[in-house]
Amino acid sequence: MTYVMGVDGGGSKTHAVITDAKGNVLGEGRSSGCNHQTIGIDSAIRNLKAAMDTALSAAQLTYEDMAFVHYALAGADREADFRILREAIDRELPSIRNWEITSDAMAGLRSGTLDNTGVVLINGSGTNAVGRSKDGRYVQIGGFGYLYGDWAGGSQISIETFRYAIRSWEEREIPSILTRKVPEFLGFNSMEQMLDDYLDQQADSVPRELTIVLHEAAEEGDELSIRLLKQVGRELGLAANAVIKRMGHFGIEHALPIVLVGSVFQKGRSAWLLSELQQTVQSVHPHTTFVIPQMEPVYGAVLLAMDGAGLTPGGDIADNFNQYSKGAGRIHE
Repeated sequence: MTYVMGVDGGGSKTHAVITDAKGNVLGEGRSSGCNHQTIGIDSAIRNLKAAMDTALSAAQLTYEDMAFVHYALAGADREADFRILREAIDRELPSIRNWEITSDAMAGLRSGTLDNTGVVLINGSGTNAVGRSKDGRYVQIGGFGYLYGDWAGGSQISIETFRYAIRSWEEREIPSILTRKVPEFLGFNSMEQMLDDYLDQQADSVPRELTIVLHEAAEEGDELSIRLLKQVGRELGLAANAVIKRMGHFGIEHALPIVLVGSVFQKGRSAWLLSELQQTVQSVHPHTTFVIPQMEPVYGAVLLAMDGAGLTPGGDIADNFNQYSKGAGRIHE
């Protein structure tokens, strides 16, 4: 029997899944995030191994049983990153014979396409934009944080939500229900109490869950929240356009898929964000299509592991993985 493992290692969680050649899920494991850029390589590998060990235990298999393991990891962006990760995996997981590392974006792309080509936009705690052509060319835009040009990741959206609440309360912005919802969510009775507490603590961060507050406020018709979500959509559209342009040979006559992965897309599903994203891209590339995968990204990593093992996973396996995933759905096929 052939067994493969896919690992989706993000900034906040690591998810490992083992299947057989038919796509039957035999075991899975979860742990904390494993982005070596933010927590260091030792902690990253420890969390990676914890998720994998749990999956193996559930499947009653060993590392030696794996025909192929595919690691789709946040922080696997540059050759310098790959050197660090390869060395650590070689050292800590020597009994795995066949394996490959890619950016976590590639699991997202594979989860939303049959041929693993197109553009994938990641919007989770951070943001990333990657394209892969039919001849295997790979283009990445962003993924390195605000200082290096990124804007629109979940962490940034949370900060902007907090800032917009303050600016509205101070009348530097239009009135907004964020001035009620943000302090309430954070456990305060008023904006003034919240601001004093944060200033007393000299706080420089806010919970990422404030993105939920932003989406709720927009659904309630809050104009300021809708404006922010539209800005996020436009920024992500600009990133997709940049990837397509750098791919070069993709003409606008091609029905190029753009796969949308990450909690902001897959859980938030803001109509304002998605509409602005679509308009920004299709004003330049009108024949692009947009897909929010039904399956979780880890199953994209499993499909990549199957590819690496020389298997040919068909649509029935993808359908099987969709059923294992929760809270998923598909738009703009």
